[in-house]
Amino acid sequence: MVKKMLISMSALLVLFPAMAFAEDPSGATLNMGLNALWVMLAAVLVLLMQGGFILLETGSTRMKNAGHVAGKTIFTVGLCSLIYWAFGYGIAFGGSGNDFFGWGDFFFDPAKTSVDNGLPTTIFFLFQLAFAAVSLSIAWGGFAERAKLSVYLIFTILFTALIYPVVAHWIWGGGFLAQDGAQDFAGSTVVHLTGALAALAGTILLKPRIGKFNKDGSANEILGHNQVFTALSVLILWVGWFGFNAGSTVAIGDGFFGFVAFNTQLGAAGGAVAALLISWAVLGKADIGTTLNGALAGLVAITASCAFVDPWAAVVIGLVAGVLVFYSVRFFEKMKIDDPIYALSVHGAAGIWGTLANGIFATEELASKVGVGQGGLIDTGNWHQLWVQFESVVICGVFVLAASFILLGIMKAVMGLRVTEEQEIAGLDLSEHGNYGYPEQLKKPSGQNIQA
Repeated sequence: MVKKMLISMSALLVLFPAMAFAEDPSGATLNMGLNALWVMLAAVLVLLMQGGFILLETGSTRMKNAGHVAGKTIFTVGLCSLIYWAFGYGIAFGGSGNDFFGWGDFFFDPAKTSVDNGLPTTIFFLFQLAFAAVSLSIAWGGFAERAKLSVYLIFTILFTALIYPVVAHWIWGGGFLAQDGAQDFAGSTVVHLTGALAALAGTILLKPRIGKFNKDGSANEILGHNQVFTALSVLILWVGWFGFNAGSTVAIGDGFFGFVAFNTQLGAAGGAVAALLISWAVLGKADIGTTLNGALAGLVAITASCAFVDPWAAVVIGLVAGVLVFYSVRFFEKMKIDDPIYALSVHGAAGIWGTLANGIFATEELASKVGVGQGGLIDTGNWHQLWVQFESVVICGVFVLAASFILLGIMKAVMGLRVTEEQEIAGLDLSEHGNYGYPEQLKKPSGQNIQA
């Protein structure tokens, strides 16, 4: 016990050197240090989810694009970090804003040991930055296997500065939806639906991949090259989600973060089981890809409600998400929308369901504890919270979809969005980067010269 206390105090002294000179460290200072450690750990977990996105998109697409997927993910996370530091954070959380957008704190430069609401502002910034990067990576699902590298560069800037932070301000930064009591604890709408609708705009404007649909409108299955990568990605994302959801308590306090993590696990489990069973029942075979998507859909759905609902409701939310993702994938395919990694279903459809679920299952006790909104229909018999949740989905959805279409439409007219047919057939590894992600398996033909 003494050893553990010494280790904890040493860590706190590293983080907060001023404590070394305090004759009588207060309980408040110790509590701040513990909260800071927890949120910093959560930020690291959320950032490591990018490894899951790399494996998810790589495994779900073809071998000839593997290196491109990995490289552009690292590049865009780096660029997102710079743009969020310069502009995004100020629009989301700037202290001089209004009900519609924040203002101030651009090129964020906090005092070295500044604290806001009991948490170092530097750590809060890193935590929020990791969320912005996740939303951006979700958006890339709609661009996969056919977008120019330059499109990733330009849209990263626009999405991180003008789209994501506006939605974050409305719900998390004290904007008008926050004032209405919109409940989105860790981002079913702010992060997942925002990314999914940007992906929808992208995939519509880019048009389907070569060979995806036949002239009669029927769809061909373009299989990813590594289902083990995809399964591993789901596990990495699942673990990272504990930082995503439980970290959003931004405090250790009375251990409420454990309850949030508990609900998160139940939601994910429900999604995985329901997706396998529905695919088995409908297709006659238990589809592995559907099961993986079901787990992610359960995680997305429980993200908004993990702090507002009882455990039994978390299971129900996950089960519904698992069934929903199965039918959503087929709906988008019938609409001739090519969604290579199923971002629209996993993050879009499940994000909508998860946000609305609060209006049904939230309890008055937990809403009061979190301090946002009120209980849902089942607990209170009142439709008010469900209406607020519906309002937040519609307003945020319309804004993100319209803004993404406008910005990407301008980009399409000015610079084009898609690589040439020759480049797409050769693969983006070669056409955009000059070599292959799997050089031993794919050989560049002698004398071939494909311009990026």
